[in-house]
Amino acid sequence: MLKFNFYGHACFQLDDGKYKILFDPFLTGNPQATIKPDDVKADYVFVTHAHGDHIGDAYRILLKNKATAVGIPEIRDLVGDEVKTIGMNLGGTLKLPFGFARMVPAMHSAGVAGGTCCGYVVSIGGKIIYFAGDTCLFSDMKLIGERDKIDYAVLPIGGHFTMDAYDAARAVEFLGAKNVIPVHYNTWQVIEQDAEEFKNLVKGAAVHIVKPGESLELA
Repeated sequence: MLKFNFYGHACFQLDDGKYKILFDPFLTGNPQATIKPDDVKADYVFVTHAHGDHIGDAYRILLKNKATAVGIPEIRDLVGDEVKTIGMNLGGTLKLPFGFARMVPAMHSAGVAGGTCCGYVVSIGGKIIYFAGDTCLFSDMKLIGERDKIDYAVLPIGGHFTMDAYDAARAVEFLGAKNVIPVHYNTWQVIEQDAEEFKNLVKGAAVHIVKPGESLELA
């Protein structure tokens, strides 16, 4: 059974019982964080971009777990030569022991010179998971959903820095996702959102509101 473990803000782990895949590990300084960096287990750490609330504790977690970092080359350079890294870029697909990871566009600033923000489509535990990263709504999300039949979309809804609840609901339609998990909201006042309002806006998909520290079995 594939499990989604939410650690707050946009940090979560996918655990298929054998491999633990961590995304955007911002824990230190995260008021929502429910776990300490030294307590996180990870085989792979995926980073969408280099803003501090996403790259966060990646280096520390990578070193402790002897995990492999995945990201654009500029992100790979930031985590240094002491950790295992796999650099890839938009449109690339990476075959991994648990399945595959495809890097897809996100419309957002990168946080590192020469870099770009991205999202990921990941196949693990018999499910297809799309993590949008930080992004606005863009029409090419339809192409992402056409190529891979998305079981769960993990989408930011906070507004101000990313799309808000209204645009995230439109994104669900574009993607054709069966399920959606909102993230990247209520960490700070500037991105306060009502997840129940988002749930009411979404049509044709199940919305799973997972609170920091909670887990969800992805059936």
